Amino acid sequence: MNIILFDNPLARVQLLPFTFIRPIADIRVGIFKIHEKWEQAFDNSKISFLTEEYLQGKFTLNHDTSDQYYINGSLCPNKPLIQRIENLKEGQGLVCGDDLLVLHTSHQFNKMTDEPGDFEKIEVPADEVVLIKHPWEIFTHNREQIMLDFEVVTRGRVSHHIEDPHTVVYGRANIFVEEGVEVRASILNAQKGPIYIGKNAVIEEGVIIQGTCAIGEGTRINMGAKIREDCSFGPHCKIGGEINNSVVFGYSNKAHDGYLGNSVVGEWCNLGADTNNSNLKNNYGPVRIWSYSDRKYVSTGQQFCGMMMADYCKAGINTMFNTGTVVGVSAHIFGGGFPPKHIPSFAWGAIDSNDVANLDKMIEIAERVFARRKADFTIHDRQILEKVFELSEFDRK
Repeated sequence: MNIILFDNPLARVQLLPFTFIRPIADIRVGIFKIHEKWEQAFDNSKISFLTEEYLQGKFTLNHDTSDQYYINGSLCPNKPLIQRIENLKEGQGLVCGDDLLVLHTSHQFNKMTDEPGDFEKIEVPADEVVLIKHPWEIFTHNREQIMLDFEVVTRGRVSHHIEDPHTVVYGRANIFVEEGVEVRASILNAQKGPIYIGKNAVIEEGVIIQGTCAIGEGTRINMGAKIREDCSFGPHCKIGGEINNSVVFGYSNKAHDGYLGNSVVGEWCNLGADTNNSNLKNNYGPVRIWSYSDRKYVSTGQQFCGMMMADYCKAGINTMFNTGTVVGVSAHIFGGGFPPKHIPSFAWGAIDSNDVANLDKMIEIAERVFARRKADFTIHDRQILEKVFELSEFDRK
């Protein structure tokens, strides 16, 4: 089966700033990124991406000579949906309302704006469908996605033991530990939901973790951290302080004391010591955030909504983010008081500053940060950042 995860053009804009540097299916929600979920669902299949042209060098598109299954990159798999896909004949597709979910066809599309043409439409009930269309849906769907991913990743496998005698465990059957994990004098409570701890992760002394929770490979939870329900941390993060219902994509640091709640943080970010965000308005009303598609603030419909921070961002010590703050790619924020609720990509400096970061300096910093994690900052990564600098210019005016 040749699976191509396509970006819906409207959803791409709605999911900015996270889709500036990635296809939709590279978003993490639950234990896995969306494309990793599909790799797990169809383990003998080839997975590729149909996205913006400037991303295709890193996220390649591979056509099969016979036929392909085009799957909406916002779509998260589940058992009923997988069964429906396996039963699809060529020329048939799954839809939910106005959303194309899956198309089985021999036709080869090369642009995400290509129209699918005529096909036999099979309607899927809405209760079988989870589409990530807005940034806040990454954390609102995180609990259910951790639980679904946990079932997949643990099926037929046996967890490694937590051997530390000073660690207290509740709900041991709901905890899965990969090889190489270190846990010291901590409390793990999986009575309300599962806890997954990836390969070579480290849980330092005095950490408290409540399920549901997903901790990625090589991630370190610093001593005394309080990890409340429904959190996901991608690989090689450094996590500290108090965190609740938040998703950190990977390779990012929120290592010190401070609160992060109902928030999403992209890759390669660093939050300085005592960085905090608000996630609740004083009047308890629904939180509004900046929408790139509507070019105005829109209601999330959520009473709790914190910060949406894109990739490569840095926040200085004691930074205070207001409820519903949206931060673009490679923004560097420092100074006293509350920054604006919409911080453009490549913004540089204090609260009232309109300065723009130097692109070459930002690339130099990215190369240095990648090297510290023994990762390669490729020519594709450079080209993507250069393109995002160009695309986001309108946002800085």
